Amino acid sequence: MELRQLQYFVKVARKQHVTQAAEELHVAQSAVSRQIHQLEEELGIHLFVQKGRNVQLTPAGKLFLARIEGVLTGLDRAVQDLREFMDPELGEIRIGFPHSLGIHLLPSVIADFRKDHPNVKFKLRQGTYHSLIRDVLKGDLDLSFISPVPEQHEALTGQVLLTEELHAILPVGHVLADYQHLRLEQLRNESFVMFSEEYSLRAIVLDACRKAGFTPTIGFEGEETDTIRGLVAAGMGVSLLPEMALNETSPLMPVRLRISEPKVTRTIGLINRSSGEKLPLVTEMFRRFLLEYFQTE
Repeated sequence: MELRQLQYFVKVARKQHVTQAAEELHVAQSAVSRQIHQLEEELGIHLFVQKGRNVQLTPAGKLFLARIEGVLTGLDRAVQDLREFMDPELGEIRIGFPHSLGIHLLPSVIADFRKDHPNVKFKLRQGTYHSLIRDVLKGDLDLSFISPVPEQHEALTGQVLLTEELHAILPVGHVLADYQHLRLEQLRNESFVMFSEEYSLRAIVLDACRKAGFTPTIGFEGEETDTIRGLVAAGMGVSLLPEMALNETSPLMPVRLRISEPKVTRTIGLINRSSGEKLPLVTEMFRRFLLEYFQTE
């Protein structure tokens, strides 16, 4: 059994398509098919079944995938640890983040870190609240920014880095647009532009509206802060967004107002696995940098 066979197997299992897997691996489709066939012959069992142009894992294939992914992750980590043992400054930091932090915060902290560590590489992955937690637990990420930090999660360790206020955003011609601030209750009859259900900001806004005594009418949904901001600016409704998401300027911008009652905030934190395994040296160096960075800021 060769490492290449296992790598090809995992890629085909994830793509469920031999041709697409071959394209990502930059090898011929016949080479991938041959390696998979040889692996199945050696194991004495079929790992895939054909479904039209796609392939699907057999029950045995699913069991094998669950074990092999852990093996390959461990092998990658061993190689990475060895490189970092030789020189942590040549290591790679695997970190996740929600979209709302990718506009300003993440680029800023990486730029500051790289002033003293210019050769460190970053592998970044954007995701939703639940997907980021899943990727950290699976070992695909070592760290992730997240909002909010999960409470009492037995498999995760988290630290709150900062608390950020959410502002109301309105179309320019809105009757409340000239106010300096507003009570959230004043928006009870408005149509809201809301994040879709997998985003934690949706839950924060819904909870704030409930505290203000109403359930918002949702007219439109989006998955990125740019989309929410643009829809509101175009007159499609009102919404609440974090301050960080309102620093960018564009030709079509909504009016932003502070909310006097209730105060609406979100926490932003950092998570990693709490299984007892040590973070790679360069990742631990970056984690400590982040804690100091946000204490200073």
